[in-house]
Amino acid sequence: MTVRFVTLGCKLNFAESSALGRSLLAGGHTRAEDGEPADVCILNTCTVTDTADHKCRQALCRLRRENPDAVIVVTGCYAQLAADNLSKVPAPVTTKGWKDADYIVGNDEKFNIPELVAKISERVTERPVVLSTPIREVESFHGALSFSHVDSEDEEQHTTIADRSQRTRCFLKVQDGCNYFCTYCTIPYARGKSRNPHIAELVVEAQKAVTDGAKEIVLTGVNIADFGRSTGETFLELLQALDNMEGEYRLRIGSCEPNLLTTEIIDQVADSRHIAPHFHIPLQSGSNEVLQIMKRHYTRELFAERVAYIRKRLPYAFIGVDCMVGVRGETEAYFNDYLSFVEQLDVSQLHVFTYSERARTRMLEMDLPIVPTDERKRRSDILRRLSEQKTKAFYAANNNRELTVLWESRNAKGQMSGFSENYIRVVAAYDPEKVNTFQKITYHL
Repeated sequence: MTVRFVTLGCKLNFAESSALGRSLLAGGHTRAEDGEPADVCILNTCTVTDTADHKCRQALCRLRRENPDAVIVVTGCYAQLAADNLSKVPAPVTTKGWKDADYIVGNDEKFNIPELVAKISERVTERPVVLSTPIREVESFHGALSFSHVDSEDEEQHTTIADRSQRTRCFLKVQDGCNYFCTYCTIPYARGKSRNPHIAELVVEAQKAVTDGAKEIVLTGVNIADFGRSTGETFLELLQALDNMEGEYRLRIGSCEPNLLTTEIIDQVADSRHIAPHFHIPLQSGSNEVLQIMKRHYTRELFAERVAYIRKRLPYAFIGVDCMVGVRGETEAYFNDYLSFVEQLDVSQLHVFTYSERARTRMLEMDLPIVPTDERKRRSDILRRLSEQKTKAFYAANNNRELTVLWESRNAKGQMSGFSENYIRVVAAYDPEKVNTFQKITYHL
């Protein structure tokens, strides 16, 4: 059968869709070409915000409209948490009155989709079939590896079910789930408990990717620095093992909680032959009072210490920071305190999220002042403007420095682009001989 994937959300979702796609390809299925109605459509969803939920519902309706006769399988975090809502998505007007989704598949059952597709003979006309188990009871880990030239988050990805012909960057899933239960977050309920494979298994997978031509491996997961819950190992030990593989390659670390980003990990990055000087650290709030409301596992003082130590060991490292605004209890005074703290941080970029109420979260049970929607937007805009200032300052600090760029494939303008080790995007005239190679350049603004 012909299969179309649509993936929403994070790099972890994209890696899992890619792994499923390879399984389907190995089973004899083919990718539906652009504009070609598919036999089976698979929508891998996100539910981190209410905007993400809305995008999932929109994508589902669009898939049905464009593929009226297809079997549609909805999986991922939104499918795990909101099967009832998905089964009630209004169907487009059709002569047969079909619903949008035929199968709603939970996050653990997601990895059985190739077997499910092999058994599909016709659409489900009565009601969606829900295949899902309580995710917090799941102990198993399902690995995933994807190859991609795309580096973006929270965007819809029409994922092919074949590997890219040029394997510049790959995303390696090293961990899944979360044990933190922050008051605003649904991820522990959508992804389950923290779990991981053995280091030896990941080294084999990563080494194969490098041997097959990958030049950059991005480590991805839900809470990757919590690695080791299942195996008694540590994230530092994982980095050390991956740093000692054979070949020419670069490692890039995904998001790390500040309380888990130890000085030993930072030292490993600083002394490494392969690990990029690139950190993504969730702050969420610069107010200690709000951090307590959120049930985060650190103070802003600890966060500032981590940033200062990175700058001491790696002065030109890229430091991206997740920031949330508008949670319940975030008074104007708390936000102003938060803003003053972030203004003083020597970081490269802010990834700003506007809080939205999420069912099942403990924050909804708290008797705290609710920040009006327009005020949430105002605060988000302030932080986004601050982010632009910090990013410009970071680029300026790197002006005239020697950087190593990994060149990627040609873009729509006939150019090629690539990222430096510290995550600066560089553009040059397309040269097919340089694609998927490292080159030292002098960076100019």
